[in-house]
Amino acid sequence: MAGTPLGRRLARALVWSIVVLLAGSTLYGWLTLKFEYSNGDRAGVLQKFSRKGWICKTYEGELALYVVAGVQPEIWYFTVRDPGVAARLEAAVGERVQLHYAEHRGVPSSCFGDTGYFVDGVTAVAGAAPSVLPATR
Repeated sequence: MAGTPLGRRLARALVWSIVVLLAGSTLYGWLTLKFEYSNGDRAGVLQKFSRKGWICKTYEGELALYVVAGVQPEIWYFTVRDPGVAARLEAAVGERVQLHYAEHRGVPSSCFGDTGYFVDGVTAVAGAAPSVLPATR
């Protein structure tokens, strides 16, 4: 069948379909990582930071956002792609930090990170970490 004109056209159409799908997937991945949905800053105590993944190793962290000392914090999960920022965060575990992030929605694979929040800057915040225990009188 591949030797017939119809077979050659079908084979050519299949190859072009695969090329278009791969190009479209690549373009979609690039667009989701290039353009930000939002960006901003979050401050809290850097609770956990690690490099994880079976095949695609990514830096993942947890920031404890304290509203009031003694109240259970909200945990904010984030991803870091820059090894320089990751090194600064590894040294700041347990400290108060301010993180600058960009949110990218629709990222097609967890190879880019487990979350949609990509931290690209870190600043140490002066002051002690808030206590997780309620204040006693």
